Amino acid sequence: MSVKFRQYRNTSLYGDDYKIVRDFLIELDSYDFHFGVWDWMFICLGAEWADPDSLEKIGLWEDGKKLVAVAAYETTLGSIYILTLNGYEKLKEEMLLYAKDNLVKNGELRVLILDNDLKMQSIAARNNFYPTQDKWSTSIYQIDQEKINYCLPEGFKITSFEDDFDLYKYGQVMWKGFNNEINGKGPFSFYWEKCSKKRYIKAWDRPNIDLRLKIFIVAPNGDFVSHCGIWYDQKLKNVLIEPVATEPAYRKMGLGKSVVLEGIRRCSEFGVIRAIVNSSQQFYYNIGFRPFATSTWWKKSEIKTG
Repeated sequence: MSVKFRQYRNTSLYGDDYKIVRDFLIELDSYDFHFGVWDWMFICLGAEWADPDSLEKIGLWEDGKKLVAVAAYETTLGSIYILTLNGYEKLKEEMLLYAKDNLVKNGELRVLILDNDLKMQSIAARNNFYPTQDKWSTSIYQIDQEKINYCLPEGFKITSFEDDFDLYKYGQVMWKGFNNEINGKGPFSFYWEKCSKKRYIKAWDRPNIDLRLKIFIVAPNGDFVSHCGIWYDQKLKNVLIEPVATEPAYRKMGLGKSVVLEGIRRCSEFGVIRAIVNSSQQFYYNIGFRPFATSTWWKKSEIKTG
């Protein structure tokens, strides 16, 4: 094994290294860091809370021309993922040490470790990390084993960005659906008022997007009131569900269930057999998802001397 290290090259937003890491994640097929998480990260890099200038700190390990390991963060530094292909697990300690020196934010660092990965837990412990109460749960929906049934209330209908590419309605359901209004952040204000129209549209002008799988429920007044996004690649037999949101005024009507199951139904037509969601919410269990795996965030200890 003649593995060489280098840092991520951020020559352009969707440049060569973006594609190389994405292909690595598809081959890895990780439940903790699905390729959809990588794609979602690049959408978020324009947000004020993200760390776009730190992409070049992501660590890459290559065996010849093949990427075999990645030490990455998701959107912001401080929360990291140690990812290796089979046969390259011996790199994990080196990768964790790299993260301790390069991927810290405000003096803090945590790493996500599968609860059954005892070897990685040992590596983390001897490098002064300890497990916390913060968990990352993965649930799955076995598409090939479930009957997909839902019923919309009268006057409501399904659409997608392929049929109705309305960014205003999208922004509204996302703002309200994630409780921003009821949590005191004020009424919805279109993103174009906060950033340029060109920049906002660019978030949707990107590779690998499938507008058929950005799905909405339309209320009788024409608004999008529930949304499910799905991350799909034809190389995989699974998809990632993210995000799901329903406006508070339209909850308890079965709309969230309907929009998720419609997305899953569409994916079944592509030969997908499993849907993944990184959540343990009862909502998902009630519509057919089952617990699959858990991971724990391990945090770096502060070492005091003297």
